[in-house]
Amino acid sequence: MSSSADALRQKAAQLPLEPGVYLYKDDAGTVLYVGKAKNLRNRVRSYFNEDRLAEAKTGSLIREAAALDYILVDNEKEALALENNLIKQYKPRFNVLLRDDKTYPYIKLTDEKWPRVYVTRRVRKDGQYFGPYFPGNLAHRLVKFVHRHFRIPSCTVDFKREHTHPCLEYHIHRCLGPCVAGLTTAEDYSASVRDARLFLEGRTVDLAGGLRARMEQASEAMEFEHAAALRDLMATVEEVAEKQKMAAASGNDTDIFAWHVEAPQVAVNLFHLRNGRIVDRREFFWEDVAEPDGQEFFSTLLMQVYSSGQPVPAGIHVPLELDDREVLEEILSEKRGRKVEIHSPQRGEKKALLELVGSNARHSFEQRFRVLKPTSRAISAALEEALGLPDAPRRIECFDISHIQGTDQVASMVVWEDGRMKKSAYRKFIIRTVEGNDDFASMREVVTRRYKRVQEEGGPMPGLVLIDGGLGQLHAAAESLEALGVLNQPLASLAKREEILYVHGREDEPVVLDRSSPVLHLVQMVRDEAHRFAVTFHRSRRDARTLTSELKSIPGVGPRTVEKLLKTFGSLSGVKAAGEAELAAAIGKAAAAKLRAALDGSAPQGQPVGQ
Repeated sequence: MSSSADALRQKAAQLPLEPGVYLYKDDAGTVLYVGKAKNLRNRVRSYFNEDRLAEAKTGSLIREAAALDYILVDNEKEALALENNLIKQYKPRFNVLLRDDKTYPYIKLTDEKWPRVYVTRRVRKDGQYFGPYFPGNLAHRLVKFVHRHFRIPSCTVDFKREHTHPCLEYHIHRCLGPCVAGLTTAEDYSASVRDARLFLEGRTVDLAGGLRARMEQASEAMEFEHAAALRDLMATVEEVAEKQKMAAASGNDTDIFAWHVEAPQVAVNLFHLRNGRIVDRREFFWEDVAEPDGQEFFSTLLMQVYSSGQPVPAGIHVPLELDDREVLEEILSEKRGRKVEIHSPQRGEKKALLELVGSNARHSFEQRFRVLKPTSRAISAALEEALGLPDAPRRIECFDISHIQGTDQVASMVVWEDGRMKKSAYRKFIIRTVEGNDDFASMREVVTRRYKRVQEEGGPMPGLVLIDGGLGQLHAAAESLEALGVLNQPLASLAKREEILYVHGREDEPVVLDRSSPVLHLVQMVRDEAHRFAVTFHRSRRDARTLTSELKSIPGVGPRTVEKLLKTFGSLSGVKAAGEAELAAAIGKAAAAKLRAALDGSAPQGQPVGQ
């Protein structure tokens, strides 16, 4: 055993016999591992037993550790909570880290003069939030319901600026048009916001009563068309309320966890049972968990999952009995505000459900780690979930700008559709209106040209517009779409180097995907193809310009000769490397002989080469 390990063992023997949290650190002070204990001394001393040191994880930890710190707490419950907070803060390499986590969506009603409603995955202290909702697309369905029936928008239009005309959403009756003066009043808009709030709060009885009163008033005022619309909305709201009432009476809420382990790789599935039905499923993956201890693994996992915004159900099922079950139940019960029970079912229907989740965990492991190619539908669904899109995209259009120090600026658009790149739909753009090196202005021009043409031809918009770049490029594309009246178009950018996805409208919630995520692989593949296509086009234009300027300096070389040479050899270096026979095949023997002599510096000054 090394001298540092001996020092650590001696310090462990002097630790208090009380509850607390311990931290192993390396010689640079980086936290390697955070653990909890009822009895700090006994727990930490166990790391130096021969059996523990023979384990891959423990042995590596002790070899790398250079220091040991600890924090005393009053009880095991506080130790568990503090351990979770420190793991989130330091993200130690030897702990179980929820890297591939996702949060469930909420619906936000903004706090503005003209409130908007949209889906978000981050709750802040602004506006009013409803949720969380799962399955994830439920939030998007409810927001669409609000658009259709209450006409409250989700757009990113600046309502503080004056606009001359409303967008398409107003014309198809999914927005009251607060962006244009005179289309709605503050009173009417506030009434719609109030109705939407009652609906999202689940107060459908109050909402239906208010709608009925307004319907009767409109009927008495002989506003029969308005009364009919209120009647239809009231019927829809009552139908939704009845469905919710029926679902609420059908069962309990339970989360079921199961795993499949082939160290160092782990896959976990989490099934949500709500009202007695499986309503959603989540997957978690780890690639470097050496010989995971089930007790530690699931204890840490539960704390991380339910401290990240995940709603806590009445029951939680795990595949093994947890030693700290009672402490976990107490913490989660406080978080829920009602009793929470953790079980490890041994028989009956609950055991069968646990086995079902385990089977799905094994399938998830195969999909992720056996490198089985997921279907295009599965990838689209995963992309929808990861980016919080309203629908799974069947078509992605991706843009990239290419230039060298502002010269020969071009752009590309590539298309992914139904699981494959659709090269027949690729487009090239020569930047026309931008001088110098301005990627943002170039992006505005290209996106405007592309979707103005789509509008003119009556074509459909893609399921996702993807931009190669960061927030600047994303906002440039968004400005172009807004200027065209294209709102609520799913739009995202993939930042270089960091490989962070930014979704328009939720830029403060960047999406960081696991490096082995199929969704990240998809957007990287599409982005890289757009970059390749743009660079190829840029090089061809640069080579054409270079070839033209170089060859036109040779007396007698005309545009037709340059065109033939460019088509055949592609660049000046290609022309210079060509033999006289190859040149002759392109422009004729006489012209080839004269060109070869000129390139070799032996042609008489002013000697024509050919036309």
